[in-house]
Amino acid sequence: DISPLLKDPVAFRTLIDLLEDHLRASFPKIDFIAGLDSRGFLIGPPLAQRLGIGFVPIRKKGKLPGPTESVSYSLEYGKAELEIQSDAVEPGQKVVIVDDLLATGGTMCAACELLKRLKAKILECLVIIELKALKGSEKLNSIPFYSLLQYD
Repeated sequence: DISPLLKDPVAFRTLIDLLEDHLRASFPKIDFIAGLDSRGFLIGPPLAQRLGIGFVPIRKKGKLPGPTESVSYSLEYGKAELEIQSDAVEPGQKVVIVDDLLATGGTMCAACELLKRLKAKILECLVIIELKALKGSEKLNSIPFYSLLQYD
């Protein structure tokens, strides 16, 4: 739960500082931050603003206007769909995907699939918390992954 982090402006600023430092040290050029519905929307925009780049939302089905790409994926408790606007990124643009938590990896894998369909270059999947026992990062295959905190 990242609610305490969000309530504390000093802690939240420190979080964005840490993520910004990591991305600046790791990648000389990033075109967009893509944030996952919904907590990726809290982290992604301030991070993108700090880096001087744009933010792209990846949302639950039916929430985005205009033409979209959609992908279905399995959750622990059923199925879900994610969408991205068809013109969100151009082929070859470099994207970092952000979210608050990686558990089983289903949502993050679906987001990667959407960006691959748009022919984006996924530089990294970035989360605050990783639940390592659920092995979600293993499902990302060759896509680089970074988490600030890991719990077994």
